[in-house]
Amino acid sequence: MSWHPQYRSSKFRHVFGKPASKENCYDSVPITRSVHDNHFCAVNPHFIAVVTECAGGGAFLVIPLHQGRVSSSSKSLFSLEKDIFKTGKLDPHYPKVCGHRGNVLDIKWNPFDDFEIASCSEDATIKIWDIPKQLLARNLTACRKELVAHSRRVGLVEWHPTAANILFSSGYDYKVMVWNLDTKESVIMSPVKTINCHQDVILSMSFNTNGSLLATACRDRKIRVLDPRAGAVLQEASYKGHRANKVLFLGNLKKLLSTGTSRWNNRQVALWDQDDLSVPLTEEDLDGSSGVLFPFYDADTNMLYVVGKGDGNIRYYEVSADKPHLNYLTEYRSYNPQKGIGVMPKRGLDVSSCEIFRFYKLITTKSLIEPVSMIVPRRSESYQEDIYPPTAGAQPSLTAQEWLSGMNKGPVLVSLRPGSELLSTRPLPPERPLSNPMAPTSPLLFNQREKLGAEDGRRPFSLLEEKAPRWAAEHRLEEKKTWLTNGFDIFECPPPKTENELLQMFYRQQDEIRRLRELVTQREVQAKQLELEIKNLRMGSERF
Repeated sequence: MSWHPQYRSSKFRHVFGKPASKENCYDSVPITRSVHDNHFCAVNPHFIAVVTECAGGGAFLVIPLHQGRVSSSSKSLFSLEKDIFKTGKLDPHYPKVCGHRGNVLDIKWNPFDDFEIASCSEDATIKIWDIPKQLLARNLTACRKELVAHSRRVGLVEWHPTAANILFSSGYDYKVMVWNLDTKESVIMSPVKTINCHQDVILSMSFNTNGSLLATACRDRKIRVLDPRAGAVLQEASYKGHRANKVLFLGNLKKLLSTGTSRWNNRQVALWDQDDLSVPLTEEDLDGSSGVLFPFYDADTNMLYVVGKGDGNIRYYEVSADKPHLNYLTEYRSYNPQKGIGVMPKRGLDVSSCEIFRFYKLITTKSLIEPVSMIVPRRSESYQEDIYPPTAGAQPSLTAQEWLSGMNKGPVLVSLRPGSELLSTRPLPPERPLSNPMAPTSPLLFNQREKLGAEDGRRPFSLLEEKAPRWAAEHRLEEKKTWLTNGFDIFECPPPKTENELLQMFYRQQDEIRRLRELVTQREVQAKQLELEIKNLRMGSERF
């Protein structure tokens, strides 16, 4: 264990991990028992997807994130939905996304479409799924696209960080394949590029910021930096003192970080110059455990998180261009070991509580998914500009053809300040008709939907889907009336145009109500303390 300095000037020096309360966790989730060293979990601002156990093939669950986070003041709008879908215990008959003939090994959400997810499996296929806006009422078995070219099981999938409809996959046939999904074919038989430079199974893949470079860690103990369009190896590490399992580009620092083991089988992190992989810039032994270390890097704050599989620890560092490159901050510890872990994109964080990162731990011993928020302690309740610089949004900067033709562009940046640029995905895809009408679990909920649908001649709908935007729009109208009576021009702040914007506004309002309630509670506690102090002073004066 290397020595860490006690004090260092940093705005993130006091970052701490805050686990969610029991009612805000996801309980009774049948998490997969696979021994594959993957995350088994993928998160976006709308859903959490987790690989699960399934007889006769592979499957994963897709659970809405905002299903139970509703204040008591609006409980009447959502009471029916909460009876069926709520944060807490998961229904054992909860619908699955199933269609693979073998175990699912990896899942990844499309960074530019929160309703599209890719999965790969031991059946040597990759499937692209469209997740409907409605709450799933039955198992989803029909995928939108199927990619068939690997000869053995597929272990990893990765979306390109800036180009739309570009997907990478790696399999146990030692190949990395590049897929262009911008086609009309439902079954794609051949990738646009196949990279054949590896001599063993690929354990990890990572892109640089603009997606022009791809780094891989292989079981042959080599780290490679590739040109993904040409398939050429630009750099290769043959350093024998570090056996890498996972590799990660560190934003625009032109550095790579790898996690693995040392010669003495200690868990270890190593930092590399991406232009010279002959010797690592620095190495640090962590402990003697055997679980794989998952690294996560936040380019906005230059913070590195190292999560151990099989233990409950999350170590975090600040990364700098100057020596020492890795500056240890502290460690989040828990008695609950994680089998896998998911990470929320920055646009899905709660900026009102100074949250800079959020993990979703898969705890198989309790069949639990536990959110853990990394918080910067700040006294001010206003938006903290210094810890939320512009970050990558949900809009691609290139089309598939532009990237394949050789163009490179960085991600489209957005502000996380509430009410600024659009932080959600592009407008939602049009409704896709289902083969059978949606059959809700609860007869009461079905009757309510039938009644409301018959009144206005539309299909039965989800209360979560329709009522929230309608309530938010009415609230917006009341705000307009107030502005008009106070002398403001209502056209200076036009209303949201899309349902997704209305939902985002509704959730922000609920967060603000919750924050104000906490503030009132704090004020009440302070008032009681002040009354107690006054009472003690009076009693003391009476004695004299």
